[in-house]
Amino acid sequence: MTTLFLTHSACLEHHTPEGHPERAERLIAVNKTLTAERFATLARGEAPIGSLEHIALCHTDHHIVEMRHMSPSTGIVYVDGDTSMSPGTFEAALRGVGGAVSAVDAVMKGSAANAFVATRPPGHHAEVTKPMGFCFFGNAAIAARYAQRKYGIERAAVVDFDVHHGNGTQDIFWGDRTVMYCSTHQMPLFPGTGSAGERGEHDNIVNAPLASEDGGKEFRFAFETAILPQLKRFAPELIVISAGFDAHYRDPLASLNLHAEDFAWVTQQLMEVADQTAGGRIVSVLEGGYDLQGLSESVAAHVGALMGA
Repeated sequence: MTTLFLTHSACLEHHTPEGHPERAERLIAVNKTLTAERFATLARGEAPIGSLEHIALCHTDHHIVEMRHMSPSTGIVYVDGDTSMSPGTFEAALRGVGGAVSAVDAVMKGSAANAFVATRPPGHHAEVTKPMGFCFFGNAAIAARYAQRKYGIERAAVVDFDVHHGNGTQDIFWGDRTVMYCSTHQMPLFPGTGSAGERGEHDNIVNAPLASEDGGKEFRFAFETAILPQLKRFAPELIVISAGFDAHYRDPLASLNLHAEDFAWVTQQLMEVADQTAGGRIVSVLEGGYDLQGLSESVAAHVGALMGA
């Protein structure tokens, strides 16, 4: 079986103010990277529009209606200090949801071994009732819940190596014993959550914060000692990766010092867990990564690992 790559040009139509780090060029860089000859065997598809019912698996009806209502017909509107919407944002966000759901369908039905969904805006900061941190809907969280509802998955895991803590995913699954959320992230840093003591109502949250200037050694140690042992004990039947690449040493929004090979390593570690407990099923969704060179190198390493390189 092959690795599935899903994206959509509509995600380029989510426009942000000039100078904003979350910009269309990110997705252009990802797509260009994955046109290289080494990725020729990727199965490719377009991320469909996700349904409001899919979003409601993780967000309130009020939140969904509010996001639709705030969508402008012209110009750019701010929903908070750093999160904005343009006329193309709502469809782009729906494509992110649809891509995540479609990827779950592919891996659960066995038409793909695993999948990488490259859409924008990202999603892991979107809480149950509000957008924040460039995010509107929690794509990774929705993928996990969708797999549970449609395919009867009893235990799903969301593993997040974005440099920022996924407060939204944690918020969604805080009281849910059937989903484990694991995160490495720089701390202190936006959004201010993610201490090791935040463990969820059922000990289903695993936070392994890293300090400024930590690099691959500390990152790998956090996974080997804090995350992978608990993930293996949980024995997920599906792993969803919140694949943020802003812990790369070149990224302007943080100060961790990971290299592309660190993202390849963690991907391989998660694939080993998935092979043991989930039939190899992994769905990866793009989160952050704001230096175009660092993003391109990291995506190449991540997808190459998913493909078995």
